Amino acid sequence: MKFSYNWINELTTGLAVNPQDLMKLITMKTAECEGVEDFAPWLAQVRVARVVSVEPIEGSHNVKALVDAGPIHGQKQVVCGAPNCRPGVLTAYVPSGVNVAGGKEIRKATIGGVESDGMLASGDELEINRDHAGILELQGVEPGDPIPGCGPDAVIEVDNKSLTHRPDLWGHHGMAREVAAIADAKLKDPADLTLIPQGEPAWNVDIRDFELCPRYSALVFDNVKVGPSPLWLQERLQAVGLNPISNVVDVTNFIMAELAQPMHAFDADWLHGNTIIVRRATDGEVFKALNDETYTLNSSNLVIADNHGAVALAGVIGGAGSAINDGTTRIVLESANFHAANIRMTSAAVKIRTDASMRFEKAQDPVNTLRALARAVALLREVAPGIRLVGGLVDSWQAAPAAAPIQLPMEWLVRKLGRPIGAGEVRQILESLEFLVAEPTPGVFAVTVPTWRATKDVTIKDDLLEEVGRMIGYATVPPVAPLQPVKQPWINEERRFHHSLRELVAAQGFTESYNYSFLSEDAARQFHFEPADHLRVINPISSEQSLMRLSLLPGLHRNIVENAKRFEEFRLFEIGNEIHKRGPGELPNEVPHLMAALYSKGDGKAGLYELKRLAECLMPGCVLSPSEAGPNQHPARCSTIAWRGEAAASLYELHPSLVEAGRAAVLDVNLAVLFKLGPAPRRYQPLRRYPTSEFDLSVIAGLRDLCGTLEEKIRSAAGPLCERVRFLYAYQGKPLPDDRQSLSFRVTVGAADHTLSNDEVTGIRNGIIASLASAGHELR
Repeated sequence: MKFSYNWINELTTGLAVNPQDLMKLITMKTAECEGVEDFAPWLAQVRVARVVSVEPIEGSHNVKALVDAGPIHGQKQVVCGAPNCRPGVLTAYVPSGVNVAGGKEIRKATIGGVESDGMLASGDELEINRDHAGILELQGVEPGDPIPGCGPDAVIEVDNKSLTHRPDLWGHHGMAREVAAIADAKLKDPADLTLIPQGEPAWNVDIRDFELCPRYSALVFDNVKVGPSPLWLQERLQAVGLNPISNVVDVTNFIMAELAQPMHAFDADWLHGNTIIVRRATDGEVFKALNDETYTLNSSNLVIADNHGAVALAGVIGGAGSAINDGTTRIVLESANFHAANIRMTSAAVKIRTDASMRFEKAQDPVNTLRALARAVALLREVAPGIRLVGGLVDSWQAAPAAAPIQLPMEWLVRKLGRPIGAGEVRQILESLEFLVAEPTPGVFAVTVPTWRATKDVTIKDDLLEEVGRMIGYATVPPVAPLQPVKQPWINEERRFHHSLRELVAAQGFTESYNYSFLSEDAARQFHFEPADHLRVINPISSEQSLMRLSLLPGLHRNIVENAKRFEEFRLFEIGNEIHKRGPGELPNEVPHLMAALYSKGDGKAGLYELKRLAECLMPGCVLSPSEAGPNQHPARCSTIAWRGEAAASLYELHPSLVEAGRAAVLDVNLAVLFKLGPAPRRYQPLRRYPTSEFDLSVIAGLRDLCGTLEEKIRSAAGPLCERVRFLYAYQGKPLPDDRQSLSFRVTVGAADHTLSNDEVTGIRNGIIASLASAGHELR
């Protein structure tokens, strides 16, 4: 949000703080400022000049102009290319040596063989407006005068997030009120309510839902002449980032920036009937907006309508059919108040965020509608001479019940504030912010909140504490720790468990990824999920985030695809919730999962083995078994993982259609199961006193036989003296048939009370061979 220092200065009396210092004061006591920028500093040196004569330059579209720039600069010769440069015109002269918009320095130069000293400028080059079709044309001024109503300014940029709870600060008058309180100045009120006409209104208003529209006020004008605004108005709008359009529209934008009250002007000749209807849209109602876009509305949207249909989307954007144009002669000037949440939801639904909607969604003050109309009467009489009011005020209002004064005990305030403060200082602070303060009981203030702070801003005594604290300065409160009993905080064991897993997986070389819990319907279908099975978001930020995820895979797959464009190999993991919907009225079931992925070139076997190792780090002693492939999995490379008797995870390679190049292995762990089972029990085992013996076995098996199955058979056959069975390698080739392979294992055996003899080791080995032979396996 941009605030003009000149504008704030005009709305206060006795302001003696420069822009930089004012920015610091606002940051410390009201809202965070992002900086101060000079606006059009060159205007201090630009002067009015009269074109005395104009001569063409041979072979050029430019002309040689002799101008009278007044007593300081005298007559100058300037080369100008503007089509409206003609004798007698009064325009803007920029002397040599001055920098204008974009940092362009005006220098003496020879152009087309003609010397040029200075420049005749357009409104766009001076940042007064956005007109670059020709040089400025001025009236009622003399050579040497400054540009009327225009001058250098300083713009203070305030972070919008700091203003979310303060609807009054979305206009210069609200900020000027703060500045007056901070800098010990006096606030001026630009609105003269005596200008509101009395008598029977020429139009009617029919509000059909006062909850969505607490107040609708309007005035009707005729004898309107639409044209450019005065330069002072155009420059003021430019300074705060608004685009000058025409005198009528500029007045509405000026008031929005000054009083924080959005307004809209309708061309009365294009309205049907003389009644404004404020109603909910009908489902499927079509509305064409000022931006030439057409929107299909529903009953949650509020519209301003006439007898033929919607003419504006309330609080968001006006309609194309009743827009102000060069031929407008009668206008209906709207100043209304709308339900904040409804405007926010409508704005999000139609994907339009306007300056008006941003203000309405902060809960504006209904009292402000008349102040804005009074201000508009004064401004329109200035910028559109001859304009006439038709009839009295159109106003329909269902006022909310007045809130009771807030009781503010001084003893409580001092204790909560943490420093002593006198009752007189508290009263002075609150009254400088225009709160009404009474003291019906000694030591207890009864504070009445002004209407512009009563819309969900200041409602309890703690809010008043904040007002006092920020105005005296938080730096004045001594940093003393509160004297409160200390007790050990509750520890979230599941969160601690997840943190420990993060550390473990990161230590294995994996990088953590964070993804949204939302996905689109197309993404759900890509991974063979039915959109109907997902929990749907009622008001999604975008169509890409309309469903709550049933798996972490879509997000992690997107990470894989993006990183594969830049890296040959990488490891990623994410910890997050799968969100499964339950029955009507029940909260969803959120199941925490850890999903790790390893991407590499080649045949992908190494990735699967590496993720198997990770699974064994997470679940020591886990058992893998083949499983039927899902639609997202490689047909021959998928397994389930059981730990301590329960299915806890799955390990698979992504289906080749999901990875354009390379292979991606995925480990998906159900953390709810791991947390429920808890850490594996540990038993003390003394160090071995006697040596062990080892021997190798190479078993001939089918190509699809599993190493793990053979390991279990060998371990079972070896008996209680078996310490370990470890797979070594697989071999295929001659002299083995094409459909067979050799799987080699190393068996470690030993006893706790003696060293095994050769006969004992041989007996164990022969027992294993016999057991394998009975199961149909021969040794190589």
